[in-house]
Amino acid sequence: MRYLVIIFFVLISCKNPTDNKSESKSFKEIHSQAIFVDSHNDILFQTMEKSYIIDNDLKGKTHSDLDRMKQGGLDVQFFSVWSDGEQMNPYNFANRQIDSLDAVINRNPNKIVKVTNTEELFTAVKQNKIAALIGIEGGHHIEDDLNKLDSLYNRGVRYITLTWNNSTQWATSASDETEKNGTLNSEGNKGLTELGKQIVNKMNSLGIMVDVSHVGEKTFYDVIENTSKPIIASHSSVYKICPHPRNLKDKQIKAIAKNGGVIQINFNSGFIDSTVGKKEDEFLEKHKIEIDSLINSGLNQFIAEESIYSKYLKESEELKAPFNLVIEHIEYIINLVGVDYVGIGSDFDGILLPPKQLDDVTAYPLITKALLGKGYDEKDIHKILGGNILRVLKENE
Repeated sequence: MRYLVIIFFVLISCKNPTDNKSESKSFKEIHSQAIFVDSHNDILFQTMEKSYIIDNDLKGKTHSDLDRMKQGGLDVQFFSVWSDGEQMNPYNFANRQIDSLDAVINRNPNKIVKVTNTEELFTAVKQNKIAALIGIEGGHHIEDDLNKLDSLYNRGVRYITLTWNNSTQWATSASDETEKNGTLNSEGNKGLTELGKQIVNKMNSLGIMVDVSHVGEKTFYDVIENTSKPIIASHSSVYKICPHPRNLKDKQIKAIAKNGGVIQINFNSGFIDSTVGKKEDEFLEKHKIEIDSLINSGLNQFIAEESIYSKYLKESEELKAPFNLVIEHIEYIINLVGVDYVGIGSDFDGILLPPKQLDDVTAYPLITKALLGKGYDEKDIHKILGGNILRVLKENE
């Protein structure tokens, strides 16, 4: 068993054998040789709402498309499947998004392939293809039905975010646990109900990673107490730097590290820069009439707000967080619990304000450049860029 673990870490450390002397390599070489994993991208929702085709050139329209992903050195993408709590038949809507991903894969067999385990993933990377996995953002998509977990697993789902901002009948969200009029679960308590615990146990047994991004603190600690496998926070950042309910407090970060899990840093400016939230609220209030008009015309709220950010581009650019704060969040986790528990979960195409310089998926190498400039060696950079979450994926199989 010891030798299998050693072989696994050799595989995730690089795509090709190297001399591992980072000081003699450029950041571009290190980035190219690492297996870069982004654990959260919402482009599938964009394809549903706007009829975009991600194997087309979408520059200027989205943060992502297939060719730009490759330009950014992306090797493994967890495609997020999302809908808000108002979506009718969310399970069916989730399957339609998976159908759209399958169609892209079928059209582009030389560029992207769906994988279901780490063995298939490494094969895809060696073939210079993007390895596609799926994450469900919001437990409401299973419609309180344990059997739907089996179906989603069979379609390639390898993590489920237990809640989005809306709570389910069996778990409460960060939004509901922190707001004065938050929604309680079916047992009248915050956190996981007995059904919630059964769902976590079922996910553990199937090999679906439990994702605690978006969940409330009570739900979080109930998960820690009940999971038998390492967990992930697929797209969250550090509360101490930016005190937002979506971020993780030091005690939570330490609990994830003790569990053997990983925190994937979110690029949303409002989650990494504590000064952005107030300015963003003022921006949205200023343009509220236009936003409400778009929503009344039938647009999803996210898409309506996105169109306003695009319309008033100069104003929205001024709201963006500085790039260096992304690195500060990564380093905070490293300094608190070590380099083995942090990665990248950009939330591209699910956020309205990425940081300056990280305009789209082609900018990923800037992270490698910054980490190298901070003095991190090649081995640790490879862990941050993808090795850590691949370890957790492997341990959940």
